[in-house]
Amino acid sequence: MSETLRVGIGEDVAAAAVATPAASRLLRQNPIGPPGSPRQVGAGQAKARLVGLFAGMVAAAVVVVVGILAGTGELAAPPPGLPGPDPLVRFGLPVARTVHDLTASLTVGLLVLAVWAVAPEPRTAPTRLAGVRLAMVRAASVSAGAWLMSAVAVLVFTVADIAGVSVRSAGFLEVLASFASTVDLGRALWVSVLLVIVVAAVTTMSSRVVTAAWAAGLALLALLPLALTGHASGSTDHQNSVSSLALHLIGVAVWVGGLGALLLMARTLGSQLPAVVRRYSTLAGWCFVLVTLSGLVNAWLRLGSLSALTSVYGLLVLGKIAALGLLGLAGWRHRTAVIPRLDGSGGRRAFLRLAGVELLVMGATMGLAVALSRSAPPLGEHVVQHGGEALLGFPVPPPMTAVTYLTKSHVDLLWLSVAAAALGWYLLAALRLRRRGESWAPLRTVSWVAGCLALVFLTSGGPAVYGRVSFSGHMLQHLGLMIVVPLLLVPAEPIKLALRSIAPRPDGSVGVRETLLTVLHSRPLRVLGDPIVAAQLIIGTLVASYYYTGAFTFSMFTHTGHVLMTALFLLTGYLSMWAFLGVDRGPASRPGTPRLRLLLLGLTGLFFAAFGFTLMGSETVLAIDWWAQLGLVDQASLLHDQQAGGKIAAAAGFLPLLVLGIAVATRRAHSGVLAGTVQHR
Repeated sequence: MSETLRVGIGEDVAAAAVATPAASRLLRQNPIGPPGSPRQVGAGQAKARLVGLFAGMVAAAVVVVVGILAGTGELAAPPPGLPGPDPLVRFGLPVARTVHDLTASLTVGLLVLAVWAVAPEPRTAPTRLAGVRLAMVRAASVSAGAWLMSAVAVLVFTVADIAGVSVRSAGFLEVLASFASTVDLGRALWVSVLLVIVVAAVTTMSSRVVTAAWAAGLALLALLPLALTGHASGSTDHQNSVSSLALHLIGVAVWVGGLGALLLMARTLGSQLPAVVRRYSTLAGWCFVLVTLSGLVNAWLRLGSLSALTSVYGLLVLGKIAALGLLGLAGWRHRTAVIPRLDGSGGRRAFLRLAGVELLVMGATMGLAVALSRSAPPLGEHVVQHGGEALLGFPVPPPMTAVTYLTKSHVDLLWLSVAAAALGWYLLAALRLRRRGESWAPLRTVSWVAGCLALVFLTSGGPAVYGRVSFSGHMLQHLGLMIVVPLLLVPAEPIKLALRSIAPRPDGSVGVRETLLTVLHSRPLRVLGDPIVAAQLIIGTLVASYYYTGAFTFSMFTHTGHVLMTALFLLTGYLSMWAFLGVDRGPASRPGTPRLRLLLLGLTGLFFAAFGFTLMGSETVLAIDWWAQLGLVDQASLLHDQQAGGKIAAAAGFLPLLVLGIAVATRRAHSGVLAGTVQHR
């Protein structure tokens, strides 16, 4: 795999250099001379060392994972007479998973840096892939091919491991097809394989930066089904175990893959290397925080107590923490001693040397992580859940009252992290403006803080707890996510704050500000931000499609469905309030007249009322299977609660919209239109 990667990248770099106006500069950075010439020999030696480094990284990871699993007995053959996987599966699954994680990380790192860290070639369109960026995307296509092969191997070996059969046995293909189509784990792994296929195809054919950006997003998305495997899937708190592992995987992929991409493309980057390294260093710092916090949360959910650290699983956790500490020290050394010298003599060599050692440690750490995922956590040995608690991941709450609704809680790590990140960014951005002597209305900050706190309450407080055990509680939570949170966030004008506080990239590369402006100018956002479309989103997508299809049941039974549902309500609600209020608008958007927005608000309110009345008169219990699994079988009580939810929908649909209507009717035409107020600097 490494040799193929090396050759493919070399051909892509050469082709990109010849095809761009910057050919001479790229050829100087990547000397191509006659075979046997000193320059060609030097380049070949550098590539050979690089291939050796990556081979060493893979070898370190494989040795660690096989050594640990062999030492803990996880690779031992089953007792005589009992069914179990053969040696090919026992050894092949952890090795395939290790290669899978490394190639996935490299693919993600190459795409992320190519899109958001590397500057475009001189005299070429910034939106086109050319030169260095094209070479990195094509390298990602090679890595994605290796990722695809290892992903298929992981799927095959996982089926053989769970079924306890050999991959060479008769009828294995039927078992594989059944597992991938009927079992949640099989479907998750199959979805991941399909996404990797798309990533490989897109990176092979892409010629625009925006296409590569979509490929990077799909590559990160392909990692998420892996959160359903390993020790996260059997946790007592399935929701937070999966969420913490998903965040952990994303952080690791960007962090490890970014460093691998830097080493792989160091010669190709040439004079851009210092700037790209600095941008990666900032990104790696945030990834380190994300990996550390999510890893600690996930480990605590597995261990349950500090005394469990003496178990085999606990010792592996301590080993991973120690490795993480070493990597943190290496990152600090980069930031304080190496990166400041990158533009000077010997700086590049010092960076490559330290980064190479760091990459080897990362490989060993990822092998340790795979071994950890194949080891049984001590908490699972003595914690048993029954009935509703097994479905919910927390004890079934008492009947809902005002007190319990305000005091009961079950932390949702994912949305707590989103709210904390949003709050931290906004406060820092507002502080940055103040330090520059620019004003920022305190009421906007208060509104944003209130919106973030409301998001935490709705996803981790009483609304989240009772939203899983009663229809009326579910309705309260989702109306809050769709109306209350956006109604607080939109007036805070985060788009305006971002454009004023984030400096543009001087070299033409794509940073946060440039990405935001691209999204604001995009045709899909102009369509979605239209008030007429916003009203249709609420009516068609969130209510008619969600409650009267299987989506509601899917969101109750699965963590994936629950996350998608929450994101759907938040995003659609934000877009709708953004369109109805007409504030914080993008430079290319058309908010519509106040009269039109008032009319649409009235029609949306009428629809909420009609929807609520429909629920109040309904004689069919929605998501009946979910309530039955919770032990709620009294259909009369379920219908009464569902009708109460209809009353909430009818009432809550009018009250916030009345507030919005007053706001739209009383504000001056120029006060909320961002197109005339935002200065693009």
